[in-house]
Amino acid sequence: MTDYIRYHDGLEQKQENEDANIDAIVASMMRVNEHVFDKHRHAKRDAHAKSHGVLVGEVTVYPNLPSHLAQGVFAKPATYPVVLRLSSAPGDVNSDKVPSPRGMAIKMLGVPGHQFLPQRQQASTQDLLLVNHPVIAFGHAAAYLQTQKLLEKHKDDSDTTRRIFAALAHGGSKALHAFGITNPIIDTVGAPNNHILGETFFSMAAIRFGDYVAKLCAAPLSDNVRALTGQAVDTDGGDSALRDLVVEFFRHQGAEYELRAQLCTGTEQMPIEDASIDWPQDVSPYQPIARLTIPPQEAYSPARRVFADDVLSFNPWHCIDEHRPLGSIMRARIKAYEASSAFRHTMNAQPRIEIDDIGQVPA
Repeated sequence: MTDYIRYHDGLEQKQENEDANIDAIVASMMRVNEHVFDKHRHAKRDAHAKSHGVLVGEVTVYPNLPSHLAQGVFAKPATYPVVLRLSSAPGDVNSDKVPSPRGMAIKMLGVPGHQFLPQRQQASTQDLLLVNHPVIAFGHAAAYLQTQKLLEKHKDDSDTTRRIFAALAHGGSKALHAFGITNPIIDTVGAPNNHILGETFFSMAAIRFGDYVAKLCAAPLSDNVRALTGQAVDTDGGDSALRDLVVEFFRHQGAEYELRAQLCTGTEQMPIEDASIDWPQDVSPYQPIARLTIPPQEAYSPARRVFADDVLSFNPWHCIDEHRPLGSIMRARIKAYEASSAFRHTMNAQPRIEIDDIGQVPA
């Protein structure tokens, strides 16, 4: 059996000036959020502002998992209702013709276990935030601050902002050199502008996985979505091409994805503090833990769009103790997500709620 490292609190090593960097990130984000609000007269998420589909389904934990995989919410065979939001990474609404990292946010309902955040003790959800690349280009708080400053600098220049996100989607460090970011920590990241339903989505950063440490992914499982992997988005498809593809697909058929866990075998090859470094799959492959089933449905009704975009919050810190986020980039997110959510809900005059029944998601 592979020797996986055991989780303990000493695995995380705080960066020099990390708190100051995180405060600077949040301050920059809020200035951009205010700018976007003034532009649209509507508050958006500071990242993944544009949604492409809102879906309900269920996650079924596989039976007879080996002990290293039977951890946290995956400890026992169970089926959990879920709501998903498909999105693009920028904090503004851009054309789907522009390459950009794409996201899949999953909220599992009715999960057992103690919630990590003290203010969430009445909640029973576990959020998984996934993006269609195994690493994040700005892999720790210092690099995150560089990129955030760049986005703020070009907040009035939508073409340049789109180029920055295209660089993140296609060229990583090489492409970002043109914008003055030369930090060698930033690794190559990229994916072409393909059909969103054929993508594999990754947590990018590490989380606690019960007694262990892991990264997670959701990969196409059913033949119909596997057939979409690598299928380019039609450049004539319009600014909302991804939404149209998602709506048309789920109007007629369902889909299955597989949740998988990649367990850490050692922090030298698989660092926790730098999420820009890909964990080698030849050392520790992703292993199946559950099936995500999404039935046919109306994927983007007006009520669903407003509910998912304005009311719901997806946050990696919406979790049980056994799946708490790990590493510098995740520690930055705890303040960043809270500030963004508070601003969005306040400016849009929407309640901040955590759902506890899938029936609360509009049809």
